Formats: sequence, structure tokens, C-alpha cells
Amino acid sequence: MKYDLLNLVEQGGCSAKLSATELRKALDDLPKVKNENLLVDIETHDDAGVYKINDDYAIIQTTDFFPPVCSDAYDFGQIAAANALSDVYAMGGQVLTALNIVMFPAKLPMKLLKEILLGGHDKVVESGGVIVGGHTIADDIPKYGLAVSGWIHPDNIITNSGAKPGDILLLTKPLGTGVAIAAKKIELGGIENYNDAVKTMKQLNMHASEIMVNHKVKCATDITGFGLLGHALKLAQASKVSIKINSRQVPALGKTFELIDMGCIPGAAFRNLEFVENECLFEKSVEYNSKMLLVDAQTSGGLLICSPPGAVESMKEELIENGYGQTSIIGEVVDKVDKSLYIS
Repeated sequence: MKYDLLNLVEQGGCSAKLSATELRKALDDLPKVKNENLLVDIETHDDAGVYKINDDYAIIQTTDFFPPVCSDAYDFGQIAAANALSDVYAMGGQVLTALNIVMFPAKLPMKLLKEILLGGHDKVVESGGVIVGGHTIADDIPKYGLAVSGWIHPDNIITNSGAKPGDILLLTKPLGTGVAIAAKKIELGGIENYNDAVKTMKQLNMHASEIMVNHKVKCATDITGFGLLGHALKLAQASKVSIKINSRQVPALGKTFELIDMGCIPGAAFRNLEFVENECLFEKSVEYNSKMLLVDAQTSGGLLICSPPGAVESMKEELIENGYGQTSIIGEVVDKVDKSLYIS
């Protein structure tokens, strides 16, 4: 019997995240962690935590898991792993180890679980890391992800709080995976658009990370469940700057605008719009479909890189040459003004 994992869920991948607005309420009053070796903590809502071991070595720690985002079990394992590994890459680090996080219905064939785990294993091997174990519980809906450890030199950490006015914004993957997966669930958009979405979600951000490290980038983040604007807002607030984005320059998967026009908009997009709306000014010329693309919840999305102006063209060229073919210059960082985000 062939199982389509998408039929088991209402919201898959990073679309299943809690609302950023509601999550903020839970996090705001938590005790502040005080430790001189904790170099990056929850304060800036960064991609991962970083703990200093010695003057030359710091550990990056992160975790991510979610319900199925695609039909095939092996693809699901690959995408969930790539998504979890991405937090290490967003900070310029290298992957060391990973632990499997698994929730799986006892009524489903164990062959499916084996395929999910194999997909995750293969992506961790591709990253240069090793899976050292994990934990599994029974649950009504399958969920999979990783707890990941990486390493970085303490002086070379890339955070979401290091943006400077004058930096140019590069985006390394197209948007629209949330729309594409929602369309697949109701058999819209065609198999080619869906396959393109799966392909981009399976792609590691490893080489993009290496390129930005080589160009001495100080600020970046990866684009996942809060959409481009949600993650850009967190970056702007952490860096105490404002960001300008040209919506016409933002790359999208082939049929995304057509599908949005047909009303194929995941609920997470509206939650993301609610999260950013008080800190975001859209020019009247920005079309509705473009606005919804910018808040579409991405799974295993690309890196949003704040590039020094002198490096942006060579970095873009290198990214395209290394497999990130839709890399685009989408905006700039400016001094903090009234709003955090300005969209033209």
C-alpha cells in the first residue's frame, strides 16, 4: 500500500509553527539566562544558541521538527533534516552531530519510519556530521526532526544582530514552498511545481554558508516558518536597524503567484502577516499576491544574507555557480527609522 504522508496532516512543515505573535507572549517573561560563556541566547531570537568552550571553540545547538511537508517518507526525512541543519549554517558553523526526534503512529508500517530515518541520515552524512542516536514516541501524526550540534570559532559567529546600514540583502532560495505544498494537498499547481518545491527544500544551505563565511559576513538568518518578513523583522529588531525590500526582486517558485491568485494561501501566511503588520509599511504599489508571498511560511528556506556592498556581486555570482541558481539581491539595510520593514 502506498502512503501519501500529506494526507495525514492539516498543516505540515514549518507551517505548523505556533503563531509568532502568541509565541512571543510565552517567551517574554521567562527568566533571563546569565552565563559568561553563553555567547548567543534567546534574547535576539537567533537561529541557534552558541556556548563558548574555549578561546578557539564554541558549540552551536539547535533543534527543529515538524509534521510531514511532502508525500514521500524518504523526502520528508531529507527535508526535515535539511531544515534543522540550516540553523547551524545560518550562523556560519559546521555540523558535528545530530539526534533524531521522532513521533510516529504505531498503526503505520515501520517501513515508513525507516525511510524517514534514512532520509535524515543521508542529509546528515551530506553535511559532514553524524547521527549519534535519538528518541521516539508514539503519536497520532508522524513528526520528525533533529537536535543538532555544530561548532564555530567564537570570533566568527554570524548572528541576526550584526546588520549594519549600507548592507545589501541577498536571498539564496525562492519563496513559495508553503503555497506549493498547500496546492499539492488539493491537487493544484501540477507535479512540476511541487517537485521544484521539494527539490529546493532538500537542498542544504551548507555551500551558501561557506561562501558567506569566506566573504566575512557578520549577519544572516535562514527563512523558515515565519516567512521572509517575519525573519527579516527579527533581524531588523535584533540589529536595531530598518530594512527595505523590493518585492519585485524576490524570487518565487514557478506557479506561486498563480496559486495565490486562486486562493491557495496557507493559514500560516495570515498569522505571519499579523506578526509583522505593526512594524511593516507596504507601499500602495505592492500587490496583494506579492504581499502574501513575502509572508508565506517556508520550510528549509534559503539564507537571508546581509552583505557588505563591495562583496555582494561576487557573492551572488558564487552562490549561483554553487547551485543556488535563483539567488537575488532583494533590498538593503538602513538606519533605524519609524518602522522596521519597508516594502516597495
